[in-house]
Amino acid sequence: MIKISKPIIVEGKYDKIKIQSIAEALVISTDGFGVFSKKDTADMIRKIALRDGVILLTDSDGGGLVIRNYLKNILKGAEVINVYIPQIPGKEKRKKKMSKEGYLGVEGVEKEVLIKALEPYADGCEVKHLMSLTKADFYALGLSGKDDSAILREKLAKKLGLPDNLSSTALMEAINITTSEEEFIDALKEVKDNHGKED
Repeated sequence: MIKISKPIIVEGKYDKIKIQSIAEALVISTDGFGVFSKKDTADMIRKIALRDGVILLTDSDGGGLVIRNYLKNILKGAEVINVYIPQIPGKEKRKKKMSKEGYLGVEGVEKEVLIKALEPYADGCEVKHLMSLTKADFYALGLSGKDDSAILREKLAKKLGLPDNLSSTALMEAINITTSEEEFIDALKEVKDNHGKED
């Protein structure tokens, strides 16, 4: 079990159970989209975030992105650490059918995936930024500001095992924390070399 002092915000109760099986931490569920209508839940999360900061860990689908963006907006002024899981095709065992986008949520991914995502934030670990990409770098590399930038970002995110629905800024932040310079250069070269060939 990894010990994490920062509270971890997840979407549902099964996500909470999964995280509690690998981490000794305060885990708070938004009750999915319930956080939009439950002012007390949103207020509690905001109060905790302003005091301690929080780790946001939502599913890598569109719904997870909507919840993450809502929380980021109501948590302005608080320390918010965005942690992502890769988009892995599959279905949770307890569900009858796949999600709309066909990806496993937090509850469905292997424990090892979650440990790898959360380990940098365990007590005693110093979060290392493997890279220091800036918005100017993203522009210079064609990952923003160009007609095909969104497509390149999507392909790059997939190649790096990150959700492909991240904004330019969110992808840049995720790469800085999760990816070495060598991995980034190799992935970007491969994506650019193949760009247009698969279309």
